[in-house]
Amino acid sequence: MHNLLDIKTFGQLKEAGYRPRSIKQELRENLIEQLKNKDAGFEGIIGYEDTVIPDLQTAILSQHNILLLGLRGQAKTRIARLMVNLLDEYIPYVEGSELFDDPFAPISWFARKRLEEQGDDTSIAWMHRSERYTEKLATPDVTVADLIGDVDPIKAATLKLTYSDERVLHFGLIPRAHRSIFVINELPDLQARIQVALFNILQEKDIQIRGFKLRLPLDVQFVFTANPEDYTNRGSIVTPLKDRIESQILTHYPRSIEISRKITQQEASITQQQRESIEADGLVKDLVEQIAFEARNSEYIDKKSGVSARLTISAYENLISTAERRMLINGEKQTFVRLSDFLGVIPAITGKIELVYEGEQEGPAKVANILVGKAIKTLMAKYFPDPEKLKRAKADNPYTPIINWFGSGNTLNLLDDQSEEEYERILNLVPGLKDITQQFHPGISKNQRLLLMEFLLHGLSEYSQVSKSFLDNGYAFKDMLGSLFNATFEDDEEGYDDDNRF
Repeated sequence: MHNLLDIKTFGQLKEAGYRPRSIKQELRENLIEQLKNKDAGFEGIIGYEDTVIPDLQTAILSQHNILLLGLRGQAKTRIARLMVNLLDEYIPYVEGSELFDDPFAPISWFARKRLEEQGDDTSIAWMHRSERYTEKLATPDVTVADLIGDVDPIKAATLKLTYSDERVLHFGLIPRAHRSIFVINELPDLQARIQVALFNILQEKDIQIRGFKLRLPLDVQFVFTANPEDYTNRGSIVTPLKDRIESQILTHYPRSIEISRKITQQEASITQQQRESIEADGLVKDLVEQIAFEARNSEYIDKKSGVSARLTISAYENLISTAERRMLINGEKQTFVRLSDFLGVIPAITGKIELVYEGEQEGPAKVANILVGKAIKTLMAKYFPDPEKLKRAKADNPYTPIINWFGSGNTLNLLDDQSEEEYERILNLVPGLKDITQQFHPGISKNQRLLLMEFLLHGLSEYSQVSKSFLDNGYAFKDMLGSLFNATFEDDEEGYDDDNRF
């Protein structure tokens, strides 16, 4: 490639045996080489190896324009941006041409005239693949002039040209994306009349601007993204346009906790300082992911809107920062993430969920706490015996010492700013808590044991074995029956739900 970059004229390019290709041929042939070499391709896209990526590769091999259809936070735009890696590193163009004309197939007046006058002496420049990507977010105010172009009266007056001369045209984003990948995000948000303007570019290869018809065989790889929600709530893709987009590929959310966790760990902005000073156990990492899974099935959340992968990424960042804040307040050099740190996750959840009517009645903060509680309950059975199954089997209940301790009138407050020493002291007050943790998880570290001890308390509250209420800066655990008898109407209004989680 370095030798090619030394080529400065059209004649030298021909002598070098350079073979021009359309962008779709380029993508196809480079993908073929990648598949033969068993290169992974689409680096950083996790969970689509057996679903979306094969469909995408098939569409590229078929030289299709592509529509990526899926809910928010499903990596649609990232996939489109990664297609750039399938382009040649550099391609030649007629130097000075605003449409980056292929010297073997010029389409603009400037390039045709330059090649006609200078022939093999025509100057050649090189364009890197990173410059061959154009992205436009579809909004209601996008115009035909933005995308395709308009007549420029100032140019006509300056050059003393009539409006029948193609040189009076000011080209929009799509013509300037000639020989490039052009992405329109959220296609349904584009007004129907603007979508109609794309018909000819996709099929007939000509553009029509204010009655000016110009044959302009643009060489563009189109990628469109859309959210199914848009079809009903805001707009739709007009049928003839959808018909011209040859491949529609459905994206999806992670289908397992493991995949979701990999995505979060890859994307979360955690500083090196945080990584070195804050320990995050696999339990809390899984709990963050489980919150998103609970949200996608929650009766309080609009399923058509979806729950973005950004929720877990932001939640994990907040979780680490909450632990860091506590560490700094207490003058400690190291710490580990606790269950009480999940109070800091609530702001990351509330801004990323669309509530249905029932959810609005509960309020976003309460829904967020319900999701955290359900996530704890789901994971509880993976770490400790299920209290409900123990009850049905009439087996010995290992949780009896804990329940009886609270039944004797004891309460336990876990605050978000407690030092590690105080945190350990308070958890060790509960008889049986440490023993059960060691029984089912022998050989774990001290930090893991303390985390599981707290987790067990939260889990028992989700199974209505003990009562958990929310303080401004933490949680209070107490006897379940005592809480029921002592709860006032005000308590109910301010925090108790049907399962007495609050």
